[in-house]
This record gives sequence, structure tokens and C-alpha cells, in this order.
Amino acid sequence: MTYVEGFVTAVPTANKQAYIDHANRAAPLLREFGAIRLAENWSDDVPDGKINDFKVAVLAKEDETVLLSWIEYPDRATRDGAIERMMTDPRMKDFAADMPFDASRMIFGGFTVEVDDGASADTRYVDGFVLPVPPDRKDAYFDIARRASAVFRDHGATRVVEAWGDDVPLGKVTDFATAAHARDDEVVVYAWVEWPSKQVRDTGMAAVAADDRMQTPPADMPFDGQRMIYGGFATILDA
Repeated sequence: MTYVEGFVTAVPTANKQAYIDHANRAAPLLREFGAIRLAENWSDDVPDGKINDFKVAVLAKEDETVLLSWIEYPDRATRDGAIERMMTDPRMKDFAADMPFDASRMIFGGFTVEVDDGASADTRYVDGFVLPVPPDRKDAYFDIARRASAVFRDHGATRVVEAWGDDVPLGKVTDFATAAHARDDEVVVYAWVEWPSKQVRDTGMAAVAADDRMQTPPADMPFDGQRMIYGGFATILDA
């Protein structure tokens, strides 16, 4: 089963190109370690939330931009092996010493993919979501996610991925659980929708919101939508 290492990071806006260069140097090593895809997405349409949002999740400063990133692996065993190699490969020391962002505020974790609908093809824009779901509502959540995926794809999305928190550590400064205001009995879901362009995304999202198939009564939702964080990101690297 596909496994995802998901990240949300605050990067000084002035360091955008340095970040892209840094990620481009890391991509060949990640592939060598077993990764099948690295995607980096720069904040573009990320709203402020009443309870939480992507910026608050990583304590982003006024001069910083939020990135949504992920690494895809064929399974968890490959991902675990990759992390072990990262910890011991001397080439990784250069990357650790040359990070163009504050790594202490980067949130990360491992997620098992439960829904993977469509295929990545020249992705230019991504909508990202992070939300808490009670374990006893897991099946109900993914039932809704599968139905919603069909709606997104009917309106122009090329791929929809929904992944269940599996190895999501607590952080010293912030983490995914804090980002989603997850309670002790909740699991974080990491999800994204891929689009071929922002224009297609803007038109598609409006159509999705108006689609009768998405009109689920709040009482029937298997999660607290008020604590879901979301936003649109422009893809800056897809390796």
C-alpha cells in the first residue's frame, strides 16, 4: 500500500529559489532511497481560519510562506528504510546544514494512503487538507472521501489522495496533531487534490461546492469540519 511522508513548512519568502534548489538536490537521493515522488507546493490561496489554518500550524511569520510537501513511497517498509538511510548517509549532512528554513517549525508524519483516485499528470496546482477524524469514524470518513473524489474528478481534478495518520510524531514546537487541534482519541488525515492549472482548480472548486453530491448535512459528517485546515498551493517542484 502506498505510503506518504507529509510535510508543512514555513519558508522565508525571500528564500523561495534557495528552497527549490535545496529540494532539487535532495530529489535524486530520495529516489535512490526508494521514493517514487517528491512534490513541493507553494502557498497561493490559503485562507485564515477561525480556529486554525496552515499558517498558524507552523507559526509562520509575516515574511514567510507556507509549503505543503510530500514524499511518496511504495509502502511503509520502503519509507522506514529511507529514513534509516537518511540518518546514516553522509551526503545528508550537507542538506541538514544548509536548510533555507526553520526546521524546528516543520511538521511531518507518515500516512497510509486509503484513497488514491486518478493519476498525477503535469500537476500545476494542489488543494491540501489536514483534519482530525475519530478512529471509530474512519470507515465513514473514507466512504465520503471516495464519493467526494468522484465529484472532484468530474470537475477537472486529475488525482485525489486521502491518507490516514500512521506514524505522526509529537513535536517540541508544533506538529500535525496541534495543527488540526486533534484530541487524544482522534487521528490526523492528510489529503490533497491535484489540478492541471489554477484556472481549472478555481472553476472546478466552484463546481464542486455547488454539486448536489457534496451536500452532506453537518450532522452526518464523520469529523469536525471547523477544525479542518485547507488551502490552495502552486506546485513548484514535482520530481
